[in-house]
Amino acid sequence: MIQRVTVPGLFPPPVYSHASVIEAGTKLAFLAGAVPLDAEGKLVGAGDPVRQAEQVIANLTEQLRAVGSEPTHVLSTDVYVVSTETAALSAVWGVVEASGLSTGPHSSTLLGVSCLGYPGQLVEITATAVVPEEIRP
Repeated sequence: MIQRVTVPGLFPPPVYSHASVIEAGTKLAFLAGAVPLDAEGKLVGAGDPVRQAEQVIANLTEQLRAVGSEPTHVLSTDVYVVSTETAALSAVWGVVEASGLSTGPHSSTLLGVSCLGYPGQLVEITATAVVPEEIRP
């Protein structure tokens, strides 16, 4: 159902694909940015992008479940990290890679940004996923 494409004429990406293709008629979910807040709205992992990334992945997983999908059905993500340091971006990417979102691997963009929407927020991830018929609620 999902065809993941790494283009032979382009530089091989590390643990993601250049594109994901699905057949028409497949139900898709476009998820808003998952943020590092707990159920009470409190910031998790203040000052720690890795801990925030873990909370973001947990929240994103809940978003996926709510629409009848799961991490292995993610087609594409945008990963935002408040940092100008590639080491911080790499550390967050390590959490994404270990999470199961990179199964396939999926298409992704990793961005260093100057700020995000909540005070102290260092990480946010948006996603597009397939909602397979066999696990829809």
